Amino acid sequence: MPQTKPTVLVLTALPLEYAAVRKHVEEREELVHRTGGTRVERGRLPGTDWHVALAELGVGAANAAALTSSLVDWLGAEAVLFVGIAGGLKADIAIGDVVVGTQVYEFHGGKQTPEGFLVRPRALPGSHALEQAARSAARDLPDLRAHFMPIATGAVVLADAGSGLAQHLRTHYDDAGAIEMEGWGAAHAAHLNGRVDALVIRGVSDHADAAKHRADAGGSQTLAAAKAAQLAVAVLRKHRPRGRDSAGTEEAQGSHGGDHVDFRGGTFHGPVIGKQVRNR
Repeated sequence: MPQTKPTVLVLTALPLEYAAVRKHVEEREELVHRTGGTRVERGRLPGTDWHVALAELGVGAANAAALTSSLVDWLGAEAVLFVGIAGGLKADIAIGDVVVGTQVYEFHGGKQTPEGFLVRPRALPGSHALEQAARSAARDLPDLRAHFMPIATGAVVLADAGSGLAQHLRTHYDDAGAIEMEGWGAAHAAHLNGRVDALVIRGVSDHADAAKHRADAGGSQTLAAAKAAQLAVAVLRKHRPRGRDSAGTEEAQGSHGGDHVDFRGGTFHGPVIGKQVRNR
């Protein structure tokens, strides 16, 4: 049957990221997973058909992957957004700008040889539909500057632009606009699910250099989280749940001519075989 509460799962790692999204969600209720104990707040996003399930998962891609998979299955989510902060990797990306992940790189993979480190890159694309919604939404947000670029995920906080890791990223992942710690995990879980759209949206809070601590002390993380949340909400105002038309109303199910029955808006596992007969 069609979902009565079309749900998008919005994931964060840090309390300030969670708070930035939470302020946009109304009529919240807390839900607790009966086996794992993971807590989410589910509420309504005003002006949309979406119910938002908001979770704070903590730091790390492995944690994000495991919990994303569990939460998607539990809540029946049809889309996943990972929303938060990141370090910028390009000189023309300012603090407070937002990077939307056209791809997400897991940059630690490779092989160490006597000739040097041979990179074995892994990349996952962001959802085309969600990316298109983000591009459309960004055009209507004059106070927000968005960059559509790959995002690099790794188990490290980068605070030295002259380090070997920074050089590694410049050499092998030169098109990446930001570095963070969870996006690959969430994207990978969505990819394995096969039925879930996913997108990583990151506000830039520092330049991944030695000035990171000064930027953080100046409130850059709060600013970056707010900007990322602003764009994420705008994306959901553009992107419709499955089974909704451009006006937000449910698409009719049933006959659409001939011998066919239209099951749009429903979720089915396995084959559906049948024939429509008049008055049956």
